[in-house]
Amino acid sequence: MRVAIPKETAADERRVALVPDTAAKLSAAGLQVSVESGAGADAYLPDEVFKAVGVTVVKGAAALLKDADAVLKVQAPAVNEVDLLQSGSVLISFLQPATQGEIVKALAKRGVTAFSLELVPRISRAQSMDALSSQASAAGYKAVLIAAGRLGKFFPMMMTAAGTVAPARVLVMGAGVAGLQAIATARRLGAVVSAYDVRPAVKEEVHSLGATFIELALETQEGEGGYAREQSEEFLRKQRELIGEHVAKSDVVITTAAVPGRRAPLLVTAEMVKGMRPGSVIVDLAADTGGNVELTEAGKDVDVAGVTIIGTRNVPSTMPLHASQLFARNVMNLLLHLVKDGAITLDFQDEITKGSCVTHGGEIVNERAKQLLATAS
Repeated sequence: MRVAIPKETAADERRVALVPDTAAKLSAAGLQVSVESGAGADAYLPDEVFKAVGVTVVKGAAALLKDADAVLKVQAPAVNEVDLLQSGSVLISFLQPATQGEIVKALAKRGVTAFSLELVPRISRAQSMDALSSQASAAGYKAVLIAAGRLGKFFPMMMTAAGTVAPARVLVMGAGVAGLQAIATARRLGAVVSAYDVRPAVKEEVHSLGATFIELALETQEGEGGYAREQSEEFLRKQRELIGEHVAKSDVVITTAAVPGRRAPLLVTAEMVKGMRPGSVIVDLAADTGGNVELTEAGKDVDVAGVTIIGTRNVPSTMPLHASQLFARNVMNLLLHLVKDGAITLDFQDEITKGSCVTHGGEIVNERAKQLLATAS
């Protein structure tokens, strides 16, 4: 069985789907691993490090994919890449069926069995395959460093001969994996941190990291698998009214709220931004899916009366080496879950296989993906 790792073609994507140590583990499991030349270069993994563990390096995607049984990618393939995949082959990547409907349909038409990492069920058996969480952790960490680099203040309290400098006040909105990592990182840098989430169940985790949990007089909004469920506009309106004063007091706001497969909820209005002190910084980790901040522009920095809103796209890709290492372990574990005796063996009675498979046998087979596609259209 041949496993192929092509070079990512999406703009600004620096990650690679497999790294040398995970490639070696696949080889040890009896799989033949090939990688497109230059696939790991942007993650500081030159061809030589793959060759050193016995991986075959192939020039060009067409030659790489012509007889591949399984293809591992970070981002969904482009239409021209789908045309290179073999009918009956397996693809594992982030697919984003809500926004990549045409790609999903093309994969089905091509006869590819495609697995979407966003749809891996949140159960204990699948934790090692949870790429959403591993990449969110990288994003939460980097968001704080981005903010610290732009804030014209120290994060920690500084006691000097010239006087004492108060610590920065950081507000993290959303206490999922990205938010908790942001809280931990901001605390390590010495900031005073507070956090808000629509799920009261995360309160203890926030407190365990040394942050204050903001409690608003609103009903719980916990959804399936521990994610926040999609909120009504009335709930969001009340939430914005109550959280506004906490935003105004903050030097840094990091927003991380996301509902898988949906547009990011709006948490911070233009009016709230204008209420912040000049020099304050907002990092919107949901910029790729519409933004948690009303004035966010994906891929740009926006200045609003001295408040900087940072909408960096694909934040995990700005940490390509470690993000790739984590992603590679997730994708390796999912692939090995599908392999029995050196060949792909699909058991659709298995919750992980059924839950994450989007296309198979020329059809879109995932009910959640069908719903997302219907909503998107």
